Amino acid sequence: MIDTVSQTLAVFQDNQVKHIFHNISVGRNGFGFDHHEGDGRTPLGVFHIAWVNPNSRFHLFFGLDYPNQDYAETAFRRKLIDFDTYFAIRKALRHGELPPQDTPLGGHIGIHGLGHGNRLIHETTNWTQGCIALTNEQIDQLAQWVTLGTKVVIY
Repeated sequence: MIDTVSQTLAVFQDNQVKHIFHNISVGRNGFGFDHHEGDGRTPLGVFHIAWVNPNSRFHLFFGLDYPNQDYAETAFRRKLIDFDTYFAIRKALRHGELPPQDTPLGGHIGIHGLGHGNRLIHETTNWTQGCIALTNEQIDQLAQWVTLGTKVVIY
């Protein structure tokens, strides 16, 4: 559970809080339900861990299955994506695959570490392109609870 207002990430296991990470960073332009490519906002909603990059420039990267069904449907109704894009997103999600990451809705959203970034900036500023960032130490600790398919709620 990622609380974008209190900037915390809470890990739940068997309906019990296992750990709370404080002072996380979100998108440099905030968060919302109307995320699109390049806006610097963290999308809100329910997602799942769809891929892991242990060699990311951000130390460790847990990629989300963004855009999800809700974002695809809303974007299609608002004519932000065409039918082929909408169908490709739905098909990928239905088959448990990563949805296309190069649509007008953006992609490559996840939870990651700081990498070689400036810890002071992380502690004082929301700096990501739309992801959720923790320190390298925090992301390493989080890794013990994260597997492919882990549910992630961003609110």
